[in-house]
Amino acid sequence: MLIFDAHLDLAMNALEWNRDLTWPIEKIRRREQGMTDKPDRCQGTVCLPEMRQGEVALCVATQIARIEHNSYSPVFGWRSQEQAWAQTQGQLAWYRMMEEAGEMAQIGDARGLERHLKLWEQTVKESSSSSSSIPLALGNDDTDQHEYQSDKPRPIGYILSLEGADSIVTLKHLERAWEYGLRALGPAHYGPGVYANGTDAAGGFNSKGRELLKEMGRLGIILDATHLCDDCFWEALDQFGGSIWASHQNCRALVPHNRQFTDEQIKALIQRGAVVGAALDAWMMVPGWVRGKTTAASVDLKLERVVDHIDRVCQIAGNARHSGIGSDLDGAFGREQTPTDLETIADLGRIPALLAARGFQTADVELIVHGNFIRFLRDTWK
Repeated sequence: MLIFDAHLDLAMNALEWNRDLTWPIEKIRRREQGMTDKPDRCQGTVCLPEMRQGEVALCVATQIARIEHNSYSPVFGWRSQEQAWAQTQGQLAWYRMMEEAGEMAQIGDARGLERHLKLWEQTVKESSSSSSSIPLALGNDDTDQHEYQSDKPRPIGYILSLEGADSIVTLKHLERAWEYGLRALGPAHYGPGVYANGTDAAGGFNSKGRELLKEMGRLGIILDATHLCDDCFWEALDQFGGSIWASHQNCRALVPHNRQFTDEQIKALIQRGAVVGAALDAWMMVPGWVRGKTTAASVDLKLERVVDHIDRVCQIAGNARHSGIGSDLDGAFGREQTPTDLETIADLGRIPALLAARGFQTADVELIVHGNFIRFLRDTWK
């Protein structure tokens, strides 16, 4: 069954981790033996071949580069916005190289989405393509003129997103980003940002942040509510009139921490037509996780736990139309911080069976693993 993963930091891993994501995962791990500069060396779970193996045909792929703040910088930041912008342009160049190599395909409009879905529909199981409540591809217009050579790997489709807006030097830079394909943006990351406050911070948008929201609305950029602190979350929903999603976000009722959303926040997102992507970062899946100390084995963390978060969103909504997957499996962690029964991103393909075992009907399973985010993009780009 085709999988849509709403959050992967592919370019960050390629450039900052120096991983050739066209390699098999075992080769990537072998080349990292003896390296200690990153916590997940030899533990990576994401590469393009494994995505194809798991039928992860579509993803939201990020640019990410924050700047440091004197008050609180929990993760690495550049000294200036100009440096951060330059970093994102390097990441963009990597995506362009993957496109040139036929490994990936950027998707920025409805026509491109349908063309890519038709390309992958050829290999999706007959039961999925015939019974899905959200058809993979629509119509028989010129989108089916795209030719594919079967002797080459099928490209991974990606929607370009920016995680944290610190690198947007001016609103003119945001317009430039739209022109090169940026289609979603999360204004904040961890701590305070140039425009908004994120995880573990407090306070609303500053004046520059409010102008950013207005320009995002004008350009039609999707607002990613992920990482917004509670104050910014509510202000964003009040001030932003465009499309909103939460690409990788779990439930605070299950894991008490401000990184997760409360039931009230989830209800508000549902009312705006949002889709919430469930994340597979261990500390977001189970309560009480301590980085560097807790292990998945010690808390018996299995892939099935993500279904708890998916199901809670569905219960709040009263249907399965607002839940999805946003794995974040390459977000500066690997097997040391994922469920014990997850070896690579290909194991996302086991989630449909786990959902079915919980009583979800086939049509609802398809909505969760790909249909909801596809519908969201069709509605946004129609």
